Amino acid sequence: MRQRYLVTITDYRGARHFTLSQLVRRVIAGAAISLAVILVGGGGAIWLLAGKVGTLSGQVSGLAAEKEAVRVEKDRLEEQRRQLEAEVRQRSRELTALGTELERIEALVGLEQPGDRPLVQRVNTAAQTAFEKRLMLRSIPSGFPLESGRVTSRFGMRMHPIHEREAMHGGVDLRASRGTPVYATADGVVEWAAPHESSGLGRMVKLVHNYGFSTIYGHLDEIEVEAGSYVKRGDLLGHSGNTGASAAPHLHYEVRYLQRRLDPSPFLRWSLEDYDVLFSEEERVQWESLTEVVRTAANAPERPSLQQVQSLSATSP
Repeated sequence: MRQRYLVTITDYRGARHFTLSQLVRRVIAGAAISLAVILVGGGGAIWLLAGKVGTLSGQVSGLAAEKEAVRVEKDRLEEQRRQLEAEVRQRSRELTALGTELERIEALVGLEQPGDRPLVQRVNTAAQTAFEKRLMLRSIPSGFPLESGRVTSRFGMRMHPIHEREAMHGGVDLRASRGTPVYATADGVVEWAAPHESSGLGRMVKLVHNYGFSTIYGHLDEIEVEAGSYVKRGDLLGHSGNTGASAAPHLHYEVRYLQRRLDPSPFLRWSLEDYDVLFSEEERVQWESLTEVVRTAANAPERPSLQQVQSLSATSP
């Protein structure tokens, strides 16, 4: 005969009797219900996670497609950049050749004096008075725009230190630490005194002088003049710096005549003591007619001041 154990539980509601087999069945039923709840909950959680994984997979696929599109666009822009650089180099060579041809044409039509004529026949410097010479030295760029200057990069074709390609250097670079005072090399009027992005010269000052000359001072750290103001030779224009397309602090200095860039080197060395150097080395300026204009102004019945001569000659071609 099967043995059964009787379990009695007594509380405030009275005594209850359970056989052991009934208790086991209830425990098993509770465990089964708990297991079922766990399985259902786990299945729901797995279903939700599977949905999120699918969404993330779709996002990853979309990002991969966007990455590929960006890479293709980058390759296209890189190819376009190479083509543009090649075109710029070609145009630079064409402009250089055109400039050479232009100079040849100028010589053929008599716009440039033959270089084999003696200096005394081209410019009679000995006949100029001290006042005439000083007037020219104040009216035309002369000397260094710094108290002490050393040329670190000359005028002409060179390898650009930033863009790393051959390009025309339209001026000279002068060694100058940041904050070095920069002075005007001739009397004139300030045409530009602000950043000049398209040229790469950063903060720049441009002066317009007498007789068609102008000068440019680039990569300045600070500018001390305003556009439209008049300055005299030796006036402070600003302080050197490293703004624009520049690898280190220095001063970029240009001399232009009728918007054509000239080699500033003879202008830097031009002084009362070395007065003939400019006329013998720079032959693209009609020095004969220019000295005649200066002589006429200097020998007027009432000798004009430098400011009067400047205002009169500013309209001369």
